[in-house]
Amino acid sequence: MSKILVTGGAGFIGSHVVKLLADQDHEVVILDNLSKGHKESIDKRAKLIVGDMADSAKTKEALYGVDAVVHMAGLIVVPESVKNPIKYVNNNVLGTVSFLQSMRETGVKKIIFSSSACVYGTPDSLPIKENAPLHPDNPYGATKASIESFLGTFHANFDFDVTILRYFNPYGPGELHNPETHAIPNFIKATLAKKPIPLYWKGEQIRDFIYIEDLVRAHTDVLGLSGFNIFNLGTQTGIKVKDVVDKIFEIAGFEVPIDNLGKRPGDIPANYASSQKLHQAVGWKAKTNLDEGLQSTIDFYKKGLIDI
Repeated sequence: MSKILVTGGAGFIGSHVVKLLADQDHEVVILDNLSKGHKESIDKRAKLIVGDMADSAKTKEALYGVDAVVHMAGLIVVPESVKNPIKYVNNNVLGTVSFLQSMRETGVKKIIFSSSACVYGTPDSLPIKENAPLHPDNPYGATKASIESFLGTFHANFDFDVTILRYFNPYGPGELHNPETHAIPNFIKATLAKKPIPLYWKGEQIRDFIYIEDLVRAHTDVLGLSGFNIFNLGTQTGIKVKDVVDKIFEIAGFEVPIDNLGKRPGDIPANYASSQKLHQAVGWKAKTNLDEGLQSTIDFYKKGLIDI
């Protein structure tokens, strides 16, 4: 099997990708500066190199003998990116370009990149297809769109094999961000603690929530692809956020009050994916419905693995 480097492999999604790669008998190396990731989340079969993607000495050490990279390192908090766009450009864009240069210098030319539906901004039509125009509504999305452009240039100039996966809204067991800004873990933790649920826009916004195990499977499904590829990664189903809250109440068996937080800069009213292109390319499709995914996620938090 292959030797795969996962940047950001100590994070929520990265740690799940690392486990699946190890389960498939790949040799896995992780590069993570542990600023957001959790060492305890890392599969014991993987080798961890603690370092930043902008540190060329560390990246070249991590890239030694590697066949492909799954690039997941980066800052991800939309409201923080609105407040501090320079921090996001420096870390996400400049850090990634530095990392790509290290790949070039070490002869590693295959990369799978974790992008985001944020690159589309407010969509012109739904479901969103990969050929939709990019007009990100927040600096986080702008950094993802910029990285995609640089990946295109590294493909064109240096023959990199690039696969871009545009995530919609991942959720599932193991999400340990601090502070947590994602909707589903915040809703679940508030419910289990019997505290008011923080809700923006009265929960009217529509999102495509994809379960973590479905999401990570796509990364190994595309390992064999070459050339330049862009795929949406979602369930193809949109649901109002307030309906997700109702499902959590139903599974928990009780309700808690809603803390209506009003509008939030950088949010969009609705997005959900068309993932037909990915299905046609490698046969991937989401298999976990929202009820099943929420049940597993609630069970995780109920176990008391984190302080709620």
